[in-house]
Amino acid sequence: MSTPTRRKPFQGRSLTEVVAELTEEIRELYVADEVPWVVGYSGGKDSTAVLQLVWLALQGLPVEQRTKPVHVISTDTLVENPIVASWVSQSLETMRQAAAEQALPIEPHRLTPEVKDTFWVGLIGRGYPAPRPKFRWCTERLKIRPSNSFIRRVVRRHGEAILVLGIRKAESQARAKAMAKHEKRRVRDRLSPNGNLPNSLVYSPVEDWTNDDVWLFLMQQANPWGHDNKDLLTMYQGASSDGECPLVVDDTTPSCGSSRFGCWTCTLVEQDKSMSAMIQNDEEKEWMLPLLELRNELDVADDRHLRDFRKMHGNIQLFNDRNVPGPYTQKAREDWLRKLLHAQTYIRGNPNVPDHVRSIELITMEELHEIRHHWVFEKHEVEDSLPRIYREETGEDFPGRPLDEHLAIGAEEIDLLREVCDGDELHFSTMRELLAVERRFRTMTRRSGLFEALETAVEKGFYENEEDAVENARRRRKRRDTPLFPLTEASTDASA
Repeated sequence: MSTPTRRKPFQGRSLTEVVAELTEEIRELYVADEVPWVVGYSGGKDSTAVLQLVWLALQGLPVEQRTKPVHVISTDTLVENPIVASWVSQSLETMRQAAAEQALPIEPHRLTPEVKDTFWVGLIGRGYPAPRPKFRWCTERLKIRPSNSFIRRVVRRHGEAILVLGIRKAESQARAKAMAKHEKRRVRDRLSPNGNLPNSLVYSPVEDWTNDDVWLFLMQQANPWGHDNKDLLTMYQGASSDGECPLVVDDTTPSCGSSRFGCWTCTLVEQDKSMSAMIQNDEEKEWMLPLLELRNELDVADDRHLRDFRKMHGNIQLFNDRNVPGPYTQKAREDWLRKLLHAQTYIRGNPNVPDHVRSIELITMEELHEIRHHWVFEKHEVEDSLPRIYREETGEDFPGRPLDEHLAIGAEEIDLLREVCDGDELHFSTMRELLAVERRFRTMTRRSGLFEALETAVEKGFYENEEDAVENARRRRKRRDTPLFPLTEASTDASA
């Protein structure tokens, strides 16, 4: 049996030839018009290679021709692998300084999701269950919206934008097929249309490169902004896979959770092999173990015991006559918050943790305020438990201001309400919501919507239990599907 031949890097051409050809092409495209460029940068090998090519090309232009901006955007989901998040942050700062010193129009930008869209606000605040392939609520909020918002701002300001991305056909068959489709519609030689972002074109200079090509270029071509590519290689060698998350501008990009450039909370893959490998291969990275454990707890095959039997607005949804559970229960959300704060407190207080990790922020204070708002105002959990949980897990008082005394209910009152409800959790949550509605409207001079809010609260809790709710939903569906005037043999004959 013959051994398959390994493709030579750059198809047999020298590195010097390939780089000279590509940088010349980049220069021609750059000076051809006034359309600004947006380079997607994740800190991984492919995006680093593309940015290096652009940087080298601009260095070869006279200063007077470096007229239009090149925006380098990196999307931080706030739940990135901490090792890579630190690497990218340092790289962006080094890049900013080097661009200024070299008189290059390169402007780095670290993008983050709005606080209402972050992972922990979705999961702990709203109660969205951990992402799954059929409910991938995170990608749109954490990645697509921040990058697309930035690109749209550039388009509004300049009328058009060119996206420079490190996508390669060798990444996957699906990627190669998609890129081949766009090739047929190319304009201006190498620029493909972007179907998801009007007035934006895509340029992918390393689309035909293999992994070998990328690494050969990075190891033999010095990084022009001064970030050592050998450190990047070391980071890759510390993990078990070699994928990376590209700039995500649509929902066709596959999950990147199995790579070290994915989110440490990602449950879209069976296991986070890269974080496991980092912990096993380097004793200094054992501090990440609580993160891996929390991620694995989020990734359970059946989480029905953690979720409300009702959907977000109190309705019952059936699929094949079986109830589809809704958001995480109050207890589950409080437990997730406890575990997250406990992990953060453990890492910050661990003497064996490297100094640069001591200030790690697994969840921001802005997210905690947003979660508190959801719990009290949206879910009517008027006992306002977040400050207490924060104090118990961190040993510090929550820095947020006290809520309006007309909205929050004290611990003694909540205990009394539970006692009156005699352990009936559904009855308790209904009465608590009714009290919350009453308190919210109490100080209003115009109480429009009061009766609708009370009616909604009652409708959400008028069931005896889950079994009663599901049976009720089945009866309603049966009535809905039963025709008002069913056809009979006689009526069919008559119509004929």
